[in-house]
Amino acid sequence: MKNIRKNSVKFILPVLFLAGVHSSFRVCAQKTTGRDAVLPAAADTLPPSPDRLPPPDIILPADSGAAQSSDSLRPAGNTTAPSRDTGTLSQDTTHVPYSKDTLDAPVKFQAEDSVTLVVPEKKIYLYKGANVDYKDINLKAGKVMLDQATQVVDAHYIKDSADEKTELPVFTQQGQEPLESDSMLYNFKSTRGKIYNTVTQQGEGFLYADQAKKQKDNSIDNAEAIFTTCDEYPPHFAFHAKKVKIIPNKLLISGPANVEIMEIPTPLFIPFAIFPLTHGQRTGILPPTYEAAQQKGIGLTNGGYYFGLGDYFDLTVRGDIYSYGSWALNLNPRYFKRYHYSGSMMLSIATTRFGDPQTSDFTRSRDFRIMWSHSMDSKARPGVTFSASVNAGTSTYNQYNVTDPSIRLNNTLSSSIAFSKAWQGSPFNLTLSANHNQNTSTRQVNITLPEAAFTMNTIYPFQPKEYAGTPKWYEKIGIGYSLNARNSVDFIDTTLLKPGFFDKFQTGIQHQVPISLTLPPLGPVTVSPSVSYTERWYTKKMYRTFDAKHNRLDTTYDKGLYTAREMTMGLSVSSAVYGMFQFNKRNRNAKVQAIRHVMRPSLSLSYKPDMNQQYYYNVKVDTSALTPYQRVSVFDGIGFGPFSEGRYGGISFGIDNNLEMKVFSKKDTATHSKKIKLLDGFGINGGYNLVADSFQLQPFSVYARTLLFDKINISASGTVDPYVHDYTGRMIDKYVWEQGRFSLGELRNGSISISTSFKSPDKKGKKEEDTQDETDQLQPGQNPLDLQQEQMRRMQENPGDFVDFDIPWSINLSYSLNFTKTRTPDYKRDTTIFAQSLNFNGDFSLTPKWKIGLSSGFDFLNKRLTYTTVNITRDLHCWRMSINIVPLGFYKSFNITLNPTAGILHDLRINRRRQFYDVFGNPQSTGGGFY
Repeated sequence: MKNIRKNSVKFILPVLFLAGVHSSFRVCAQKTTGRDAVLPAAADTLPPSPDRLPPPDIILPADSGAAQSSDSLRPAGNTTAPSRDTGTLSQDTTHVPYSKDTLDAPVKFQAEDSVTLVVPEKKIYLYKGANVDYKDINLKAGKVMLDQATQVVDAHYIKDSADEKTELPVFTQQGQEPLESDSMLYNFKSTRGKIYNTVTQQGEGFLYADQAKKQKDNSIDNAEAIFTTCDEYPPHFAFHAKKVKIIPNKLLISGPANVEIMEIPTPLFIPFAIFPLTHGQRTGILPPTYEAAQQKGIGLTNGGYYFGLGDYFDLTVRGDIYSYGSWALNLNPRYFKRYHYSGSMMLSIATTRFGDPQTSDFTRSRDFRIMWSHSMDSKARPGVTFSASVNAGTSTYNQYNVTDPSIRLNNTLSSSIAFSKAWQGSPFNLTLSANHNQNTSTRQVNITLPEAAFTMNTIYPFQPKEYAGTPKWYEKIGIGYSLNARNSVDFIDTTLLKPGFFDKFQTGIQHQVPISLTLPPLGPVTVSPSVSYTERWYTKKMYRTFDAKHNRLDTTYDKGLYTAREMTMGLSVSSAVYGMFQFNKRNRNAKVQAIRHVMRPSLSLSYKPDMNQQYYYNVKVDTSALTPYQRVSVFDGIGFGPFSEGRYGGISFGIDNNLEMKVFSKKDTATHSKKIKLLDGFGINGGYNLVADSFQLQPFSVYARTLLFDKINISASGTVDPYVHDYTGRMIDKYVWEQGRFSLGELRNGSISISTSFKSPDKKGKKEEDTQDETDQLQPGQNPLDLQQEQMRRMQENPGDFVDFDIPWSINLSYSLNFTKTRTPDYKRDTTIFAQSLNFNGDFSLTPKWKIGLSSGFDFLNKRLTYTTVNITRDLHCWRMSINIVPLGFYKSFNITLNPTAGILHDLRINRRRQFYDVFGNPQSTGGGFY
């Protein structure tokens, strides 16, 4: 080709220098070896005159004839000559003027195959692996043409031997997403460009466009564009629009668009769309979800508005409204300040209407729920902490307003707000708290407001600041102190703030002074003496009297300030005994090699004088002559409760055991053995009162726990009463074994629990320890607590989004049994209360894309299944279908949801829900059904 030479940069540079090619295009050419050369830039293409200096950005070669110092190159653009007056070198600087359209920064380029310069046309061609840099812009492509005259760069792909497109042009500007296309034109001077068949990723979405224009303000106008969150091409679904505008890191704005599924247009049409591309707070509307409920009617749920109120605070307002008159309002403020505090609150108010207001079966429930979580960074104020965890509301809120089974099945609510102060350098600590406990089934509520605790950690008053020799025994005497004050009330939730409510508060104060002495070990035995003094203050005395006419107990109170005290002295001894029984000592490959037994006995002597007999009295509880009198205290249920009456001088004993087995193992190449725990712990505790005139032996406490096959957790405990009981339940001062029975006594209460879980191996071989912790994925300034709560909310609303298809199946089982033998509240007879539960949940993959999950339990009292949920999930790649069914119980529902998996389109969903409530809580009710 005429006037064109294809060669390396070594050939191009001398040609350009000798020819004096001048243009407004300042270019740096790079070889693949990394050596740089700077092409000249001037106003015209005439050869330079002998007295014309090269541009400042040209490095003169050594043989150019230019003057230079002996140890360095002459600075570009400077002429240095000896001064006539001083004989020293003087500097005369000449500036070369540039054309007005000269670029303000060099353009650097390189190519893997070749760089071709067409001098008359002022064009440079780069082939294969072309890379061009200008300021914060980078362009990579298979073929690139640089036009020095127009300052335009033209980039194209190339084809490989299989005639496939490779090295597609990729345009990247700092702070923006890369643009990939078939070809593109870009003007360095105007910073505008035109792109053909482009694709770019914007957040979680992908934008494909036939043509795109990059404007001077970095915005991009797209024609014939589709936007999707599917990462496959062609996408499974997309929004097709004639015009789409991208404002980088802010918004994607679309004109009229319709939805395409598998590249097939659908009648679904939207007049416009705005997709946010920014991260962090974005104030805006939260779209509602359509819902149809049997008892509430047609409704719009979970719609509202999000208020971004700054770097430290935001507010979410959501609401539900139904055609039959039910409604709900939720306020969720959150706050967070790094290294100081974080927290969130949820206030919910709801009104639920059932039936026709004109009929007698019409009911209406007004409920509220408040949740508050607050935590304080320990570095904010060393020694001071403040935390809050509040969860309170009406007993019927969960029944009518919650669908998550884990919340609906939990009938206890509890709250705690605490402030603590620790004085650094001193043993003193102060804690102020308020607590709340509520049972939504019995509607019983307990509130403690306030509760204060002032403690002094153990100090050693006889211990010198500096040791000299062996410490004396009295230097190990330690003294502590604690003060607890409590004001609490128990009531039914319907009596809250009703007349006489504040008279139910019970106030108490308790002082404790423990004194301990640490003695050096006597061989394998540890000896620890102790003394403790406790005093309690009460504001009331309670007296019970029997009303024979109505066969009941009446209660009266005397207000005032009353005190009671108790003192105990003790001496405890503990040790540990190890034993091992070995099998087949000569055969190292025997399956069972040894059994190891560790026994930890403990013994303590204690004495407590009788200082509270005057606060106890006898009261008759029944008109029957066979019913005995009961011994009660005037401080029952008040403050911290009463001390026990009578002297106690006795022995407490206990034995804890651990049993392990050593077996042969080929996996352990060092010892060829491994340990298996047979029993993690089992033992017995008891006591004997030496000074009591009857019932000297205390009930035994027994327990055992183990882990079988590293899978099955088993734990059991119980209390054994060694005395005989008559037919009325009265205890007789006679041991069970004295009647010829080989037994320690009667089991008065006990519990046993068994739990296990199984799951198949992960198909991808992932390990739990390889999973990145959520806190590692936090964005700067993001609250970890808020992230966890947001995840929990999303899991409750869309359980299908969190199904793990990589685990083919999993199952969890748990069983518990508890029973207690006690007296009825009226003290008239013994009764045994049983409580047992069986819960199971699991899931399995019907196919690689279908997942079925089940969660349920069995009610042994009513002999029926408990609250049951069935979840069916279908993975549709970029979409997910989730079906949730509650077929049994007070609350029945059917819910099907189809929504994209991407978070940016999370509120774009197709939802169909049917609900049915049994207003009267009848387990046998079958009305309503599904519609």
